[in-house]
Amino acid sequence: MSEGKLLAVSDLHVAYDENRAIVEELRPDSDEDWLIVAGDVAEKFADITRTLRLLSERFAKVVWAPGNHELWTHPKDPCELRGEERYLGLVEACRELGVATPEDPYPVWQGAEGPVAVAPLLVLYDYSFLAPGAGNMEESLRIAHDAGIVCTDEYFLHPDPYPGRDAWCRARVAESERRLSALGPDMRTVLVNHFPLVRHPTLVLRHPEFAQWCGTELTADWHTRFRAVSVVYGHLHIPRVTWHDGVRFEEVSIGYPREWRPRPPRPPRPPLRRILPLPDDGGVR
Repeated sequence: MSEGKLLAVSDLHVAYDENRAIVEELRPDSDEDWLIVAGDVAEKFADITRTLRLLSERFAKVVWAPGNHELWTHPKDPCELRGEERYLGLVEACRELGVATPEDPYPVWQGAEGPVAVAPLLVLYDYSFLAPGAGNMEESLRIAHDAGIVCTDEYFLHPDPYPGRDAWCRARVAESERRLSALGPDMRTVLVNHFPLVRHPTLVLRHPEFAQWCGTELTADWHTRFRAVSVVYGHLHIPRVTWHDGVRFEEVSIGYPREWRPRPPRPPRPPLRRILPLPDDGGVR
């Protein structure tokens, strides 16, 4: 049984000097601590691998689920890989570092709760978190464009070889369901995805039109269906704990400096969140 902790963080955005300084200071409390990185490390391929290498040298195990920013083909990135090819390139780079990815066997955390499979996911979004007043994806995108709320993914996140991000999402959902369903019926999980697996966390967004770039309705029951003791996500830059069907959902993002800088202390909370052993705080942050 591990004497360490399963910790988590997301949305490191190390292109910002202030965020990079925070990441440089991330260290485990013991040699047995694992770290979940739930996406948005950076946009450039080299920045992503450099950061994951640093963390893999410090923590006993690093588990990475990609965010939308890792999947961008940024015009200033010397690496021009697009879409699925870029994702698989990052997977290969992670494997060289010993970092677990959504394509690898799920590492099993052995703690006081018993064995728990830590399952990093890439399921993306399919625009099914519709904008208010929309009846379908096309209407939802039009409402967002008319409101001036358009995710940068529409320009930099290419779905190749799929015809659209929604099709890539559906393919990833099917593959993730296949792998999660293959776990033993008694194996509990920590589900790790950059985007929230349920829509509820997006209801606090300042611009509700943005929710369509934040997940898919296809994962709404995964926390119960796949026996989650905790769900870890980021993307929203709203770090908090919520509960759904008795399951703890942790939003673990650092976010952009402009978001956390005005709220002292800096950052406004310790950047690493304990996932296991389960915190005994009633979900209050």
